[in-house]
Amino acid sequence: QVQLVESGGGLVQPGGSLRLSCKASGSIGTIYAMGWYRQVSGQQRQLVASITSNNLINLADAVKGRFTISRDSAKNTVYLQMDSLKPEDTAVYYCNTIVRSGNYWGQGTQVTVSS
Repeated sequence: QVQLVESGGGLVQPGGSLRLSCKASGSIGTIYAMGWYRQVSGQQRQLVASITSNNLINLADAVKGRFTISRDSAKNTVYLQMDSLKPEDTAVYYCNTIVRSGNYWGQGTQVTVSS
């Protein structure tokens, strides 16, 4: 089993910044990819950003130029730096990892952008 623990969510004003972290632990083996998804109540979970083991990055169009994904492979940790936040970025953000044994999710962290 793989456990993902997220941190860094919270309330921020429009134009502000937050940094999310997600650490994987357990029977990890090789991590093929890690990423962040977000979900608004009543809507489907959507990809925000992902990064593969060879550092290929995929960013959703809605966050390009504002969000940055990075990883520390030695710590099995992925980060999401979110700048210039907008009210429409408000959602529960979920960490995801793909390893040999399967696809795993974190418990989610709330990000609220509001004045």
